Amino acid sequence: MPDIKSHKRVNDILLGPLERPALRWMAAHTPAWITPDIMTGIGVIGGIIILLGYLGTNQSPYFLWLASFGFVVNWVGDSLDGTLARHRKIERPRYGFFIDHTVDALIEVMVFLGLGLSPYVSFNIACLALIGYLLVSVLVYVRTCVAGVFVISYGKLGPTEARLIAILANTLIFFVGNPQLSLQIAGNTITYTVYDWLAIAIIILLWSIYILSTIRQARVLSREDIVARNRAATSEEAATIQ
Repeated sequence: MPDIKSHKRVNDILLGPLERPALRWMAAHTPAWITPDIMTGIGVIGGIIILLGYLGTNQSPYFLWLASFGFVVNWVGDSLDGTLARHRKIERPRYGFFIDHTVDALIEVMVFLGLGLSPYVSFNIACLALIGYLLVSVLVYVRTCVAGVFVISYGKLGPTEARLIAILANTLIFFVGNPQLSLQIAGNTITYTVYDWLAIAIIILLWSIYILSTIRQARVLSREDIVARNRAATSEEAATIQ
């Protein structure tokens, strides 16, 4: 299996041409006393703000702005910790990989738990979206271990785009409300709120990414293992003949 310390990062996101130079500039101008671990902590604080913001919407829709602010804070901390370490050449590959992604999982739980406990998204739908996000996360981590490729983006979409979509959704709901929409499916009328339908679309996207990418990667690994096994058998046969 590939060494986790030498994996290849693939982050071909839609906002990459804007995000990457911005992060490099921020890393170059970050005060020396701010460490990558502090940036990771800022990312966690952002997750807590998101959770509190969504919980607060039970009292007032104005708390949607607090949740959106939390996404910005989380982006700064989560995106800049690794960039800062690479800029200062103080990387700790295994520690960074472990801390970054275990913390990410915790923040994902806070985000979707907050959504599910808000008046905007059904708790069941929020949990299905969380399951989909965690499945894709597991896929990313396992793929890194077996293939040595850390794929952050799928279809030009990554964590940065996910945060932006959440902020846009919060803004839309704040100004237009969260009306219910009904669809006729197989003769049945299904009624959910606008935010519910958006979450359902995210569920379909995440589960599709997980299933299709898993099948594709399994086929690639199967072919590679067969080739490696045949080469090993050929080498053993040649050694026996000699």
